[in-house]
This record gives sequence, C-alpha cells and structure tokens, in this order.
Amino acid sequence: EGVKLDVAEQLVGGNAIDATGSPLPERTLDAVRSADAVLLGAVGGPKWDDSEVRPEAGLLALRRELGVFANLRPVAVPTGAEGASPVRPGVVAGTDMLIVRELTGGIYFGEPAGISEETGVRTGINTMRYDEEEIRRVARVAFRQAEQRRGHVTSVDKANVLAVSRLWREVVTAVHADEFPHVALEHLYVDNAAMQLVRRPTDFDVVVTGNLFGDILSDLAATLPGSLGMLPSASVGGRAGLFEP
Repeated sequence: EGVKLDVAEQLVGGNAIDATGSPLPERTLDAVRSADAVLLGAVGGPKWDDSEVRPEAGLLALRRELGVFANLRPVAVPTGAEGASPVRPGVVAGTDMLIVRELTGGIYFGEPAGISEETGVRTGINTMRYDEEEIRRVARVAFRQAEQRRGHVTSVDKANVLAVSRLWREVVTAVHADEFPHVALEHLYVDNAAMQLVRRPTDFDVVVTGNLFGDILSDLAATLPGSLGMLPSASVGGRAGLFEP
C-alpha cells in the first residue's frame, strides 16, 4: 500500500531465442539497464537442449551486465513441511542455512573456453579463474550475513587439488582474521560438504563458495525442503538486484 511500481516484461532465454535468435536481446538489455530490480523467471527447458544458442547464455550475460557477484539462496524447512523432503524428517527439521555463491567469476566465465580440434581430435577447455578481490568481496558478503544470523561461516573449496581453491582458502581466512574474527569460520572440501549438507543440515548457518560448487550445492540443498522450486534467491552486489522465485 502506498508503493507504486512500474513493471515491464521482457524476453530472456529460450523464449527470446525463439522470438529474436538471441537469449538476451538488446531490448531486454536496455530495460535491465534502466531498472531498479529484475525479477527473473525460468530461462530454459528441454526444447532448447540441442540448440546451438543456449538459453543459459542469456542468464550468464544478464548476471555479468548487472554485476551481481553474490547469489544469496536461503534454505529452510518450515515446521510441518518436513515430510516433503526425501531426507528423513528428523534430519531436515530445523534446517535454516544461507548459501552465498560467487556468481560472476570462476569456471563459467574463465578464459580460454571452448571446443577446438587439432589433428582430428576434439578438445574441450574451461578455465577456473578467480583473483583475490573477487574472493574477498564475496567472503565479506558471507561474513556480514553471518553477523545477522548465527555467526558461523562454512567456506567450501577443493584446496587439496585445485590451485584456485588454495587461493580461495587463503583469502577467506585472511578476511576472517582481519575483519570478522568474531564470526566462526570452518573450511570443508566440496565433496565432504555435499555429504554433510544432507547428513547434518541443521549444523550449517552461512555457506560461501565459488560459482561451480555453489551451483551444485544449492541444487543439492533443494532436497532438504523437497524441491528446487522451494528455494528463492537474490543476486546482489551490482547496480540492481536480480531476484528469482
């Protein structure tokens, strides 16, 4: 009441490909650039699984255009809804965590990337890349969120194998020591984190991780309330927020 909203609908993803040939048309980009917030629906579907132009390319470009580097995805199991989960009700009851996923870096944006062919053999390449400032800024988001919650951050990486994860762990640890020593911090390898999220979900408060791991873990966490459709999200840090029901 008392709030006036100007709402404009634009195409993105699969429907945009069908109508314009592009997953993120210039008209949509113009509308996004002038908006105070963006509410995003689903972008893809089986219809476009074999499409040369992928609907997801529009989503990645939209995130990059807005500069939304931190995705906040709350995962909660309300009292009385425990039976919707495939996990035992006694395990999921009381779950209340926030997954903070870095959204504009990592392997989805790293270069070089693509499929090349040399001497008749095709090679696929993707590059996982983070600089320390990208890590530092999303770590700060996670620690600030934890300050408003239960004061505990779990950072997820693969530092036993990946150089980029070793840098991730070093920077998160330094941000903790320098700026947020009053917040508890633990580190988990991503494979162990996947098991623990399902085994003991109520132990988690704020989980912070990179783009690829965050994509996988947030979908895994959707099994706790029962469906990915139960997890809203907000992507923040840019000039306008990107919100998904």
